Amino acid sequence: MKLDILVFGAHADDAEIGMAGTIAKHTAAGLKVGLCDLTAAEMSSNGTVELRKEEAQQAANLLGVSVRTNLGLSDRGLFITEDHVAAVTAEIRRFAPAIVFAPYWEDRHPDHIACSKLVEEAVFNAKLRKYMSDKPAISAPQLFFYFINDLGRTDLIVDVTKQYGVKEQALSCYRSQFTKPQGADAVSTPLTEGYIERVRSRDMLLGQRRLIPYAEGFATKVPYAVDLFTPGDQTL
Repeated sequence: MKLDILVFGAHADDAEIGMAGTIAKHTAAGLKVGLCDLTAAEMSSNGTVELRKEEAQQAANLLGVSVRTNLGLSDRGLFITEDHVAAVTAEIRRFAPAIVFAPYWEDRHPDHIACSKLVEEAVFNAKLRKYMSDKPAISAPQLFFYFINDLGRTDLIVDVTKQYGVKEQALSCYRSQFTKPQGADAVSTPLTEGYIERVRSRDMLLGQRRLIPYAEGFATKVPYAVDLFTPGDQTL
């Protein structure tokens, strides 16, 4: 399957926190979008690996994605190693997307930073015909970065006002992560203390400068080319 967009996260729920509205907007428009979680989030304070997989698939179904995969790398064990870069590169070549998304390169969670670096390395390697030469190289996709815990430089925003209800439903699928802990083994974490409300406030703030009720922001390390006007347009 060839995808239009492939979104990487270190854990299930990373992509939904950062860009569920953008995902829903593009799937509704008929684009093929895939999600790839690098780990099974086995180090999470609440929930189990099996439950997280169920929650992740529920969210993926809500968002209308074409495929959701998991590379099975170690939670809190993501590093720039030959094996990890090769695994991510193989996933990019497998789906040959036009656009790839990864977490922003600065974040309070080290796994998010590591995921960002791994994807950046893999996007570059995916085009090298002598790298993993048993698999065909592809044209390098565009790479954009989404925000999870910490906001950074925002180069692009996407209006997700109409999709925001779907985003909140997708986040609500992760009951083990975002609801008040229940049971003897459950513990309070930053995710259980009004985290979804903080995500909503962030997305409102991102849209504020363009008078958009809800927006998701993205960064890029490569200048993004746009046509500033259409010939004959006198509106400038």
